[in-house]
Amino acid sequence: MRIEHDALGERKLDKSLSYGIQTLRAKENFAISGKTIAHIPDFVASIVQIKHAAAIANNRAGVLDQSVSDAIGKAASDTLKDLSPRDFVVDIYHGGGGTSANMNVNEVLANRANEIATGHKGYDFVHPNTHVNMGQSTNDVIPAAMKMTVYQRLTKLENALGGFIHSLDKKESEFNEIVKLGRTCLQDALPITLGQQFSGYKSAFERMLVDVQDVKSVCLELPLSATAIGTEFGTFPGYKEGLYKALCELTGVEWGIEHNLFDGLQNADLWLKVSAVTKAVALNLHKLSGDLRLMSSGPRAGLEEISLPAVQPGSSIMPGKVNPVMPEMAMQVYFRVLGNDVAISRACEGELDLNVWESLILNCVTESCELLTECMPLLAKKCIDGIVANSEKCFKDAEQSLALSTVIATLFDYQTASKLAKQADLENKTIKQVVIENKVMSEEDAGRYLDPLMMTSPDRFNELFNSKRGS
Repeated sequence: MRIEHDALGERKLDKSLSYGIQTLRAKENFAISGKTIAHIPDFVASIVQIKHAAAIANNRAGVLDQSVSDAIGKAASDTLKDLSPRDFVVDIYHGGGGTSANMNVNEVLANRANEIATGHKGYDFVHPNTHVNMGQSTNDVIPAAMKMTVYQRLTKLENALGGFIHSLDKKESEFNEIVKLGRTCLQDALPITLGQQFSGYKSAFERMLVDVQDVKSVCLELPLSATAIGTEFGTFPGYKEGLYKALCELTGVEWGIEHNLFDGLQNADLWLKVSAVTKAVALNLHKLSGDLRLMSSGPRAGLEEISLPAVQPGSSIMPGKVNPVMPEMAMQVYFRVLGNDVAISRACEGELDLNVWESLILNCVTESCELLTECMPLLAKKCIDGIVANSEKCFKDAEQSLALSTVIATLFDYQTASKLAKQADLENKTIKQVVIENKVMSEEDAGRYLDPLMMTSPDRFNELFNSKRGS
């Protein structure tokens, strides 16, 4: 065992542990969820990179010995190579605006740096506060690390969106000539091609991709050097410039400083924007998934327009039943993202000179990003890529729609179209049948003008309409 001291007294720790007394207290105080800061992808790594960059900057500013800076840098590099959850044990639900998370990393790096320099753990050569935390505060480190973390999460979400859009694009092309019945208010409407319907889905996710890229760029602005409340107290001349230069070199990302450091610490509205984007992605995913469930309903007493890949049996009692489990999985992701958005909205409220609810914000934002990033490739691979159109059923429904009377209203007048639609409905006939029976059109013209596929193309219809007017 070894003994460590802090402002509250002393505690014994196992010599094998890399963290220290403040981390131990936090571990005991916040044993609530079982999810630690190590379980947030890239978060601990981002803090470690900040500490490494700060050591370089402080050395270049002439306030940190080269040997101490090198030891911290080597400890940081070693930690990133083997980032063990055993070392970073602070529960994600902890108070203090992230102090416990910051000190957890400070203590681990200090102990490892001491081992590198002296051969044993402790703080006699490198101290967690004096050296590892030099020129910093929890209040600028944690929000900066959050932005760095979410930048990485949004990059992965961006890539997932790109792949998902590609899957939708392939289906748009494959279904381009498959005409089906459009539906508004869940009622029969004008014909549409299945490809056109998928083009709408694809366009929505293309728009989401742009939104993700936009909000991701805002994460490049960090509040580092603000220290406790934005005044930069505790930093030295040359530190700020050196810090950002070193951080860019270490990460390969062009980080910049926030326009107003006080704003960077006080206000958390950026996370409302990030959450809004993830919520919008999830919402469109929910809409698409819900539509897939409806269009594949049946297979004998539903819409039956498409068939989804069967990935597992659908019932423990009904043989042969197959459920749309992949869309249902995606819809549940939306529900979770929606719940995270509510929690983020409350946590962003804050007060005075610091938002102290950042650990909850980080947990919710990263979870939403991760769920969407993992969900979309699964939905694409196990559902969308294998969708088969039931083209005969689609065409039959489109051909029988009373909405085809819209053609008659366009060529003749609304009253005639309404009368024919009512007759077709009462006699259970198609619009084409009653048009021919009432000699409104010849059989040849009816076949041309009441072709459902023709109605999906303005160019095709206008060509026919203009020829009709000319005759």
